[in-house]
Amino acid sequence: MTSERLRAARKYESEKLPQVPSGILPAYHLTGGIGWINDPNGFSRYKNEYHLFFQYNPYDVHWDAMHWGHVKTTDFLHWERLPCALAPDREFDKDGCFSGSAIELPDGKHLIMYTGVRKETLPDGTQAEYQAQCIAVGDGTEYEKFSQNPVIDAGMLPPGGSAHDFRDPKIFEKGEKYYAVAGNRCPDGSGAVLLFESDDALSWKFRSVLASSGNRHGRMWECPDFFTLDGKDVLLVSPQEMNAKGLEFIDGNTTLCLAGSFNPVTGSLEREHEQAIDYGLDFYAPQTVLTADGRRVMIAWMQYWDSVGYTPEGLPFFGQMTFPRELKIHNGRLYQMPVSELESARREKTEHRNVTVSSEISLPGISGRIIDLTVNVLPGNYEYFRITVAADNTHGTVITYNPGKGTVLVDRTLSGSPKDILNTREFCVSKKEGKIEMRILLDRYSLELFVNAGSQAASFTIYTPLSADGISFSAGGTAVINAVKYNLEF
Repeated sequence: MTSERLRAARKYESEKLPQVPSGILPAYHLTGGIGWINDPNGFSRYKNEYHLFFQYNPYDVHWDAMHWGHVKTTDFLHWERLPCALAPDREFDKDGCFSGSAIELPDGKHLIMYTGVRKETLPDGTQAEYQAQCIAVGDGTEYEKFSQNPVIDAGMLPPGGSAHDFRDPKIFEKGEKYYAVAGNRCPDGSGAVLLFESDDALSWKFRSVLASSGNRHGRMWECPDFFTLDGKDVLLVSPQEMNAKGLEFIDGNTTLCLAGSFNPVTGSLEREHEQAIDYGLDFYAPQTVLTADGRRVMIAWMQYWDSVGYTPEGLPFFGQMTFPRELKIHNGRLYQMPVSELESARREKTEHRNVTVSSEISLPGISGRIIDLTVNVLPGNYEYFRITVAADNTHGTVITYNPGKGTVLVDRTLSGSPKDILNTREFCVSKKEGKIEMRILLDRYSLELFVNAGSQAASFTIYTPLSADGISFSAGGTAVINAVKYNLEF
């Protein structure tokens, strides 16, 4: 039965979405169309389509009581908007339907698992927020919340676990059982990921602490995802209050990949490797799905919590998702590249080979704001190589490779934001005698950079005027490059 609050959200969508002007949304990065979005939720394969939900406030471009927006796709390029799927309309989720996941059940139903939030006024007059895990079951459009929600609550937490920071369940099936991982705060105040198990996806029990921070990687761990990839067990989490560590991790809300082996006796992940998932400034809360052809595909919120105060004037939406990425483990490291489906959107190839770059140059046909550009810098003796994109006389986003240091620095200072936010990010790349490959995806409001076949990825929002479509190259010394650009059409 559809609640009044859900009906109101759907009515608002039906009235406002048709009013969004053509060409104002990103060309191929998903938004809510209207309102605010953050974490991707419920990324799942259901009846041979891929469904994606997201944290959603349809009414304003700022965070507020969280609903679940809903879209689906067959190719990760074209998304069909579906009616708002969840609204905070029950006692157990009256203050928000927070992040979660979804899975197809054997009976053909689509099960959503999410965090229900409720606030209570304590005897001293202060408010406390309680978080617990809830489910809803539906047919891909309509979802009915379970009468016995919540299905995992504070009574199932290990000793010292927090009922106030307990969220973002990711459900998955393995063997004949269902499992779910959820973020929690430990007695020492730092983050952990808890593992729960069930025979029917309705009745749950606590299994183990899968992994914990020990105050080494931030505080609360949000939005966990746990899966097997190329022979390794992989845990993705989004730590809060992270302290920077060299060039690998930045301060604040960031992301962490832990890879290793799951110990079935202890129920814990034995770590072999750790790294940041993305090296840009705008990437959080990634979630993955296993495709019909066996690929692990990831999508994330392309935004940084510390910069959400800037909402570009005139845009009906705030928040967008990264373009979906295929994941691999290579030499123990997480690699990621845009899904191969993007190649079907390529048009009008422009190629330049063995171009010598010293002073700043532009190349015929290499420009644009909705493009897929790959630049290969050949081995050479130069101090730096630089690409400037989304440029005009006063704007530009600058990507600088320093072969001596083995780093890439991205600077979006002149990329359209008038706010005092973090605008530069430097990260390490492998030293290969000055050789580097950089693939750049540009859209109306974003840049995604993939280095050396995806050994590093970096995501940035940019709000440069859309007329700023220039691209130039320069070098400290002499560099030789190959460049291939495609326009993208959807």
